[in-house]
Amino acid sequence: MSSPHCMCWLLALSFSLLPRLAHAASKDIVCEPITVPMCKGIGYNLTYMPNQFNHDTQEEVGLEVHQFWPLVRIRCSPDLLFFLCSMYTPICLPDYKKPLPPCRSVCERAKRGCSPLMIQYGFEWPERMSCEQLPMLGDPDRLCMDQNNSESTTLSPSLPKPTPKGPTRHHSTAAKSSPPQKCDRECRCRAPLVPIRKEAHLLYNRVHTGSQPNCALPCHQPYFSQDERTFTTFWIGLWSVLCFVSTLTTVATFLIDMERFKYPERPIIFLATCYLFVSLGYIVRLLAGHERVACGGVGEQRHILYDTTGPALCTLVFLLIYFFGMASSIWWVVLSFTWFLAAGMKWGNEAIAGYSQYFHLAAWLVPSVKSIAVLALSSVDGDPVAGICYVGNQNLESLRGFVLAPLVVYLFTGSLFLLAGFVSLFRIRSVIKQGGTKTDKLEKLMIRIGMFTVLYTVPATIVVACLVYEQHYRPGWERALSCSCPAERQRLGLGPDYAVFMLKYFMCLVVGITSGVWIWSGKTLESWRRFIARCVPCGARKPAASGSSMYSEASTALTARAGGAPPGSYHKAGPPSHV
Repeated sequence: MSSPHCMCWLLALSFSLLPRLAHAASKDIVCEPITVPMCKGIGYNLTYMPNQFNHDTQEEVGLEVHQFWPLVRIRCSPDLLFFLCSMYTPICLPDYKKPLPPCRSVCERAKRGCSPLMIQYGFEWPERMSCEQLPMLGDPDRLCMDQNNSESTTLSPSLPKPTPKGPTRHHSTAAKSSPPQKCDRECRCRAPLVPIRKEAHLLYNRVHTGSQPNCALPCHQPYFSQDERTFTTFWIGLWSVLCFVSTLTTVATFLIDMERFKYPERPIIFLATCYLFVSLGYIVRLLAGHERVACGGVGEQRHILYDTTGPALCTLVFLLIYFFGMASSIWWVVLSFTWFLAAGMKWGNEAIAGYSQYFHLAAWLVPSVKSIAVLALSSVDGDPVAGICYVGNQNLESLRGFVLAPLVVYLFTGSLFLLAGFVSLFRIRSVIKQGGTKTDKLEKLMIRIGMFTVLYTVPATIVVACLVYEQHYRPGWERALSCSCPAERQRLGLGPDYAVFMLKYFMCLVVGITSGVWIWSGKTLESWRRFIARCVPCGARKPAASGSSMYSEASTALTARAGGAPPGSYHKAGPPSHV
């Protein structure tokens, strides 16, 4: 009974598989447009599936070939992208119904450039992409493609004359529109890079760009256009002037009414002072010009400054921006620490002020030591984008050691103290509310502290992120300058993102602009009114009592309710013995 049913089932299965077997046996190649993003614009438009790796769809190809994108992005070999695409999305010519693989020389060049990097990270060159299985250049029996020559052997003599015009047009496009044919990918110190040929040159055997020794970057960032360079000058000038005006106002307000700004908020004044000098460094660069500050050499040999301690203008700009920039970060840590002492440990402002000499010692000594170390190691270099002198613009180790690591440590430490202080403030607010006392002033203090926290931590975090982006991609940018042509760099999207650099410079200065948030009140106007009244004889009159610090007003309530001791004891006594 079951035998006929089995026979029918086998016959049905055979008929269903017959078309697939016939298709598999067929050698015809059906062309389809390339849809894999990485291989679009590679030099030919059509491919076929399945490929030699038995991928049936280009979606499968995309998932696998994009695993190699990091290697393509850092340009370990100028032949890698062409090789990968010719393997995963092989070229399809409507008039040539045979596979056309890449030549062995293409594979060997790609492997020679990228295999050492893969081994460094624990990967081997894929066995199924072995170069030995590919045909040699010039083999008459097996045609192949080369990077500099879309087809290494001419196909037209061995092909029958096509009747339709459409396929011929496709073939012509595939063979003639290939950008790699005109792109010189030999790695060398090519324009706009500046070769250092004379042994007497100070940079001889001391600099390299990408993998090219004695090759320096030009004075201006070669990836950016003249319009972008002009806008960079305007952008930096705008924010540096605004920062200078804002911080100068903050510092001047402090000088005319010093009693108003007590600890724990007094570090904001010193932070604003630091940004005053940072903005002054950018203004000096604007007045002196990009070339006078950040460039060396003459004529066509003009290049960015490398590993130097001079000239004097470069050193001045470096000290103003680096020394006071690092000092501002430490004053941010001090500010967070004093807020923690006030809110978490319930110290009074006089008790905190008793340790002010240690705060100043840390805030000025640490940047001094780092600045001296940078100068002693001749690690100052020019910034080809902003035209300033700083550290780590050309040397990644200096960038990580003198800039990135300290900024991360300062940001993390300050945020930790700040978080602990906020937790304590919320607890104190709950205690005061339970006692029936109004918390308006304390809440206002918390809002202002929160505002300033956001106005500092967000820009500082973005600056760190921009520096991480820069140090990660910079080797690839430099390698692309020496190993590819401008058209290819533009087509592949190689090079830095202009917006990231503009964001970095803005965030480096915006904290100075927003530091004035602490003085934006009616008390500031009153302080200036009294100051003007003292300076102008006809309007002179007896000055009113100085406005007290917002922290001092809030402190009375929080110490009385949360600590149990009279407020005065916290102002006159030293810190508790357990601190």
